[in-house]
Amino acid sequence: MSDAATSDAAALGKQLASTDAAQRAKAAELLSRAGEAAAPAAVSLVQACSDGDESIREMAVAALEDLGPPPSGAIGSLTELVKNSDPLVAYWAVTLLGRSGQDAAAAVTVLAACIESSADLSVRQRAAWALGKIGSAATSARATLERAAGQGDERLARLAKEALEAIGT
Repeated sequence: MSDAATSDAAALGKQLASTDAAQRAKAAELLSRAGEAAAPAAVSLVQACSDGDESIREMAVAALEDLGPPPSGAIGSLTELVKNSDPLVAYWAVTLLGRSGQDAAAAVTVLAACIESSADLSVRQRAAWALGKIGSAATSARATLERAAGQGDERLARLAKEALEAIGT
């Protein structure tokens, strides 16, 4: 990615925090078309998932769907966003951490806590998936995943079992 594209995406990410809804919408729309070039705005896009304007939330999600892994410098902020009370924000923070693979090893404790404490089932399921993507660096989450593998929700149980397989022995 060129320095100009990185700079543009970062500037658009800052624009997502504007008090002007029209500016936020324009930034979200441009980022939704940027594909992986929107990566420098990853944290801002996740935060925009709680915007009061539905169209901005939808464009932020569209951008996140095509984003790929976030920059490694975003891991700490994304880890904090996992704890957000808005399920859509937490879901996308967890998703980007999973896409980061072993680079998100520092988030294992928070992801494991998310499985046990999130009120939103889709966020809990996604956290199990993310731990599997982190792989062997997520061994400290083994007990949490074993408990989740025995729970009543079939999808959570399947994702927890897959994560345990990915973590290995």
